[in-house]
Amino acid sequence: MTELSELAALVERLAGVRALCVGDAMLDRFVYGKVDRISPEAPVPVLYIESERAMLGGAGNVVRNLTALGADVCFVSAIGRDAAGRELTGLIAREMSVESHLLTDAERATTIKTRYVAGAQQLLRADSERVAPVSAHMEEDMLTRAGVDLEDSAALILSDYGKGVLTDRMLSRLISAASARNRPIVVDPKGSDYSRYEGADLVTPNRAELAEATGLPVGDDDQIVAAARHVIEDCGVKAVLVTRSQDGMTLVTADDIFHAAARAREVYDVSGAGDTVVAMMGVALGAGIELEDAMHLANAAAGVVVAKMGTAVARSTEVVAALHARDLLSGEDKTMNLANLLGRIEDWREQGFRVGFTNGCFDLLHPGHVSLINQAKAGCDRLIVGLNSDASVSRLKGEDRPLQSEAARAVVLASLGAVDAVVIFSEDTPLEVIGQIRPDVLVKGADYTVETVVGADVVQSYGGEVLLARLEDGFSTTRLVERSAVGRSAVERSTVGR
Repeated sequence: MTELSELAALVERLAGVRALCVGDAMLDRFVYGKVDRISPEAPVPVLYIESERAMLGGAGNVVRNLTALGADVCFVSAIGRDAAGRELTGLIAREMSVESHLLTDAERATTIKTRYVAGAQQLLRADSERVAPVSAHMEEDMLTRAGVDLEDSAALILSDYGKGVLTDRMLSRLISAASARNRPIVVDPKGSDYSRYEGADLVTPNRAELAEATGLPVGDDDQIVAAARHVIEDCGVKAVLVTRSQDGMTLVTADDIFHAAARAREVYDVSGAGDTVVAMMGVALGAGIELEDAMHLANAAAGVVVAKMGTAVARSTEVVAALHARDLLSGEDKTMNLANLLGRIEDWREQGFRVGFTNGCFDLLHPGHVSLINQAKAGCDRLIVGLNSDASVSRLKGEDRPLQSEAARAVVLASLGAVDAVVIFSEDTPLEVIGQIRPDVLVKGADYTVETVVGADVVQSYGGEVLLARLEDGFSTTRLVERSAVGRSAVERSTVGR
């Protein structure tokens, strides 16, 4: 996976990417109020309405998310010739970077979803709709308009809410046209027959939708992967991204599996999170971003929107901020005890990764330390740093050391992109840790010889390698401490008598 800071930089590439979105537009209404009693007529709460708000819903919310990410959008959909349709048209007109083709049909009713909310609690959702396929004439008109835009769009996003816009013929023609132009095709699917999306690059069902489509259990990782592979093999799609609510996301291709943990600190409303995911995946793939990196961007964006009320969007600045915040917190994720680390190492080795180990006190992290760590990472795929505990540092360096606590030193180390795990040990040497980790590569500075490196004989006994990293001249924590002490003394002398 790309480092979090590099992922944040990728967000800039989304600006100005043009995406074609075709799907079921609808109107989302939110009625907000407060509840302080139960109705005497029935055991239901009485909502005192305080405000109402209308928003773009369904595929319209995908469009909102695309514009929030800085994309240009062509939106093709169908609405009724009714008040809700006119209101929806007005809302889409406010999106300055959207070219909209909302075709009206007198026989069609615009779908309205009304949510009644008290505080942070949704009390009820009421839907007003008439589900029917669009007419053949409208179908042809939408295909013509979409086909023209595919010449300029970098990606095709199909937002299927099962309301009748994305007919089988519409899907087949759109997917064929996008494939012929080498445009990535991302589908938010509906129903039980995913063969309708044959030829798509990615479908993004949630866990329940995947179960409905396959008839298979989806209770754990292995079952989800099996169900996703069933879709790939039987339905002719290239990849499946399963959104799993509090369990994050799982991306499955014919050859690979990737998991992303959920990142929202607090969840207020999951409404529209799937729209955010399909929008991010579509525009990211359109920008040429790799599939796994696009998943992590979508995961970060989903974490932003579920922390908001209503069918919210994730702005590009919010996604960047979320990734930066996660980067700062990654030290907590990377620092672990030996038992947990051994489990992580087992996973790494199953993936064929070469594991490296280096160690030290790292009391004041300086360029010499950074050089050592970067050289160590160059010799392996996953780098573990063993960190002397506070008690261990005091025994080795003196009672006035360490200058920083082991927790602070671990966070600083873990914030480095080259470091994959930090383990704190309380002994004076990391010999016991090395014996249990059994690194493929053991790295120390060139001020040692192979014979004097602690644990070298252990590593060499099973065929491991010992590397001596070159030293950067002029950098030493002890010298930095001494210089600091001299500087403080000089300042104290200069201020005497003032």
